[in-house]
Amino acid sequence: MITVCICIDWFHPAYKAGGPLQSIANLVQQYRPEGIQYKICCSNADLDGSINAGVPFDQWVPYNQYTEVWYGSKASLSAKLIRETIGACKPDILFVIGIYSWNFNLLPLLLVKAPLKIISVRGMLHAGALSQKSLKKKIYLAIWKLAGIHRRYFFHATDAVEKGFIEQNFGKQARVFVAGNIPRVFAFQPAGNKKAGTLRLVSIALISPMKNIALVLDALQHCKHEIEYSIYGPVKEEVYWQQCEAKIKWLPSNISVTYHGDVIPTQIENTLRTHEVFILPSKSENFGHAIAEALSAGKPVITSQHTPFNELEQAKAGKNIGVENLEELTAAIDFFAAMDANEFAGWNKGANECANKRMDMQALKGEYDAMFLSKPV
Repeated sequence: MITVCICIDWFHPAYKAGGPLQSIANLVQQYRPEGIQYKICCSNADLDGSINAGVPFDQWVPYNQYTEVWYGSKASLSAKLIRETIGACKPDILFVIGIYSWNFNLLPLLLVKAPLKIISVRGMLHAGALSQKSLKKKIYLAIWKLAGIHRRYFFHATDAVEKGFIEQNFGKQARVFVAGNIPRVFAFQPAGNKKAGTLRLVSIALISPMKNIALVLDALQHCKHEIEYSIYGPVKEEVYWQQCEAKIKWLPSNISVTYHGDVIPTQIENTLRTHEVFILPSKSENFGHAIAEALSAGKPVITSQHTPFNELEQAKAGKNIGVENLEELTAAIDFFAAMDANEFAGWNKGANECANKRMDMQALKGEYDAMFLSKPV
């Protein structure tokens, strides 16, 4: 039996087919080789700071047949209790998700004994991510380097680009596993009777500057067609959302915007069904599970050039725009809005085909075999 202990800030107990950090939910649901078990150690608070309801705290709770979760209360998150809680599992692999969390990144690395420790950086070393609260992050990374953490443990990158970011920050000597994110794939949703001059647009994301929802609202100010824009996701930064709300109030009459709040992951597939194009011009994405899911459902995607999903237009799967290029974003929205049903059907099919070509599940499982089941040198 191989025990993989996953340390992560938050992991919502109500979601059986997903969670706020979708990649971990997908991992424990879909990567289950014989002899492996998962222990997830996280806070009992959700992303917005609210306390999770309906689940016991400070004890191991079943998540699925292969996985248990420890939802730690604030009182339990001392160094001593973290060491004892995780240490009692006697993990073969300590899989730390992120870099900047004191309780769920640094303390487990320093205090818990495990034959193999892996730091999964999850896009946190991308230039776009480092530009947010940059001074604090520079200081934190400097401390890591001084402590020699990068020389003692392994890193996990989701692709070659992220491996490059790790080496850029920690040197070429950094030991890096490359294993892509395991996506959740939806059934293809054939295009309905789309009308020329109209568009049903949707975003599903954390509401934060990184996702660039405000830029979408700025672009809609200049769009010529009838647009219905739906926004789903929890508000991560309240001040940013207040700025978005102010922009919504000044949109012209041909634009309708509705904020629906968060959406349970099991309802995302149905949510996509009532929309035509997915939009998320993120400043950076480590992977972009929402983008992958939308493409698999056959929804063309409008996104930036700072995600793994580039060259969308060549595949008739969407449009890539400059990360802060308002003019390109406006043109991309109007491009899809102008289409009639016959033209749009080709892009609907192209999005689904693009997803199928990019998601090689057997290759992904082989990468995780190399990281979790082989003995690294």
